[in-house]
Order: sequence, then C-alpha cells, then structure tokens
Amino acid sequence: QVQLVESGGGLVRAGDSLRLSCAASGRTFRTYVMGWFRQASGNDREFVAGISGGSGNTAYADSVKGRFTISRDYAKNTVYLQMNSLKPDDTAVYHCAIDVGSLFVRSGPSAYDYWGQGTQVTVSS
Repeated sequence: QVQLVESGGGLVRAGDSLRLSCAASGRTFRTYVMGWFRQASGNDREFVAGISGGSGNTAYADSVKGRFTISRDYAKNTVYLQMNSLKPDDTAVYHCAIDVGSLFVRSGPSAYDYWGQGTQVTVSS
C-alpha cells in the first residue's frame, strides 16, 4: 500500500525558512513525478512545485518562484520543499503527491494519484 508522510511544518515568522519532507513507501517512485500542493482555509488546493523522475526537471507556481526549491532523494524515496522568505500568504496545509501518469510535471491536482495527509505551515506577520 502506498503511503506518503509529510513532515517539517510549523509556526514561523515572515522571512523565516522551513524545509518540508515527504517520505514515500509502498513502491519505488523513481520514475514518477512528485509534487507539492497547498490548501489554505476556504481555498482550493493549489500547485506549488513539482519534480519529474529521472531528469529531475522542476516546475513552480509563480507565487513561489525564487523562494521555494523542490528536490528529491531517490535512495530515500523522499521529496523535499525548501521554503525561504516565507510570507503570511504561504500559510496553508501542504500536501505531497505522486503522479504516475506523466513524465512531465502537471499542475492540476486531479492528475495526481497518491496524496499525503498534509503538514500545517503557519507564517505570522
């Protein structure tokens, strides 16, 4: 059974940094796209960043470009999201997800097949 477990969330101040981790188990996801999404209270789930398998090509939402970096450790079956210069607007529950149907990063949540439960990130002003 596939499991994705996120960690690393917390309460920080504007300008601080956090690193989120997402550990995958149940199968090897080396060739699959892994992504991060976030959902703020009352809002739809939105794409944050994604990384493809193999080549490790990355994609980011415009709102986080230059501040967030996604990476993956193939040996550990883990994907990371380094978040710098955090803003109050970054407050949300962050979820990782896996897309087994594409070689390229897709930004629509419906494209992703497996999801973690999420980790809360709260940024105070």
